[in-house]
Amino acid sequence: MAGPLPLGDPAPADGSLPSDLSVDPAVPFSAYLHVPFCRVRCGYCDFNTYTSGELRGAKQEDYASTLITEIDLAARVLADAGRLRPMDTVFFGGGTPTLLPAGDLARMLDAATDAFGLADGAEVTVEANPDTVTPEVVRTLADAGVTRLSVGMQSAVPHVLAALDRTHRPENVTTAVAAAKDAGLAVSVDLIYGAPGETLADWESSLDAALALESDHISAYALIIEDGTKLARQIRRGEVPMPDDDLQADMYELADARLGAAGFEWYEISNWARSEGERSRHNLAYWRGHDWWGFGPGAHSHVAGLRWWNVKHPAAYAQRLAAGESPAAGTERPDQKSATLERILLLSRIREGIAVADLAPAKRTRVAGLIADGLVDPAAAVRGRLQLTLRGRLLADAVVRELTD
Repeated sequence: MAGPLPLGDPAPADGSLPSDLSVDPAVPFSAYLHVPFCRVRCGYCDFNTYTSGELRGAKQEDYASTLITEIDLAARVLADAGRLRPMDTVFFGGGTPTLLPAGDLARMLDAATDAFGLADGAEVTVEANPDTVTPEVVRTLADAGVTRLSVGMQSAVPHVLAALDRTHRPENVTTAVAAAKDAGLAVSVDLIYGAPGETLADWESSLDAALALESDHISAYALIIEDGTKLARQIRRGEVPMPDDDLQADMYELADARLGAAGFEWYEISNWARSEGERSRHNLAYWRGHDWWGFGPGAHSHVAGLRWWNVKHPAAYAQRLAAGESPAAGTERPDQKSATLERILLLSRIREGIAVADLAPAKRTRVAGLIADGLVDPAAAVRGRLQLTLRGRLLADAVVRELTD
């Protein structure tokens, strides 16, 4: 299970926003709907997810109705604050959203649309395990207003999938992508590199398989070892090796080269799209610091600089809502220093980068050094933007430290 929730101030039982909160109606608004169910727990996963044996007091079949109760609460809270805005993006994440009946996902989307409205051309994404995708499922989702399916491919190599505890069959990725395309959905595939025992040749095979799917968008994430996971325990016991940083760097460079040659362009360190219109607008909303409400157990929200997060367990989440209370467990307002650090951390990851003018004067003097070290693009810097080079993407944390320490 995920680690502990952050420390913060107590959240009001009615979920109300502070009276002095100033919400900018021009800032786009998004919704994240968390579905915390998985058939099995992957060894590397630190997300707030639960298998059937871990639910203890919560029923999967009741989940859609419970989450809709939070949607109703959110609509009241935002209306009271005078700032209801249509959703620019919606994202069903998990867990495995497609473990729920597609009709349940459709009901949740309908409820959110009724409560907030959906902006013209809104992006609506559902994450999916390949084994849970059928033509019937994607047709139901498309009819409900879903526009995009994000397929958890992770790898095309059986022994790599086994190392990650992924149980889907590689051939089902192909059928899932084909079904989504037939239903008129845009498609993204997600990959992970650096698993125990994965070679550069294995990774190359996975990249080739992902490109053969002819999707619109590909995400490629380096495996990170999270405390408390099965994989962390295996590494601690010496059963499997730690990921090799140099090998992961080679894998990233290979991904960027292969994807670039196939017509994909990076727009965030771990994400590539065929065109600007095929980028994940929902993820960009996070990186650009837009507003969003996170629905579901353990979900985090952000409105006008205020953050809050829900209780983690589905049973506690359901009990709060059944009692007419907000499921929020805590809240915080980052101070100016923390907010600046976060803004630089997030904006540095995306292609548009950071405006030099937004840096503190003392930090602007460090730009020349970043250019000399090959970490930011010199032409873009002359135009007033700090955009990471390939080397800069590999050393992004060092860039952030240089601009914030």
